[in-house]
Amino acid sequence: MAAKFSVPIKIISFSILLFITINIVNGQAQPNQSTLVFYLQDVGKGPKATVSPVIGINGKVWSYNTFGTIFVVDDPVTLSPSPFSTLIGKAQGTITVTSQDGANVNIVLSIVFNDVQYAGSTLEIQGTSRQRDNLRELGVVSGTGRFRFARGFAVFETISYDPTSSESVIRLT
Repeated sequence: MAAKFSVPIKIISFSILLFITINIVNGQAQPNQSTLVFYLQDVGKGPKATVSPVIGINGKVWSYNTFGTIFVVDDPVTLSPSPFSTLIGKAQGTITVTSQDGANVNIVLSIVFNDVQYAGSTLEIQGTSRQRDNLRELGVVSGTGRFRFARGFAVFETISYDPTSSESVIRLT
């Protein structure tokens, strides 16, 4: 004699199978991927400086190569390398020289968007930057607004640097 299953057991069994199938399909789905390109306008000295040392080791010069120096950043973020191009936000955070020889810095940076498309959204970038390399890869660890739950990586590339004015343009992809 064949076993008879009650209706509630059939419904529960079907529900469990459906739940497992949905989770398998969702687990195989690819997350949304975006590639953004914008430019940080970095000014290291003068009345319009956008990056400035705030603390360092007593008795030592506070510079980008001096271990223990901490900088604050408030760089304009633009659509093109020109400092006069459309402003889409600010790159705000800290840079800490973390290696004895000054080769590496730890960066904690929020890209705060204020343009129409991404207004109120942020991207959070963090990691070690090998500042003597032209291309530096850091982690995108989070975001808000349109970039909620963002993760991935960002590539910083120095496009230009003027040692006299201490101005640089950094491409962020």
